[in-house]
Amino acid sequence: MSDCSFCKSKIAPGTGKMLVKNNGKVLWFCSRKCEKNMLILKRNPAKHKWSAKLKQVLKK
Repeated sequence: MSDCSFCKSKIAPGTGKMLVKNNGKVLWFCSRKCEKNMLILKRNPAKHKWSAKLKQVLKK
């Protein structure tokens, strides 16, 4: 069980998508929404209300 690289939500076994970049870094995505926001739109997860990353930033 892994976490989404964008929103940090848990990914159930058999679901999601794994992307391996040329430098060897592995990215896991729970949905197309997360994949698009990170790779195509190059957005910061700490600025989106629906991501767990924002909740971590606000807690500190």
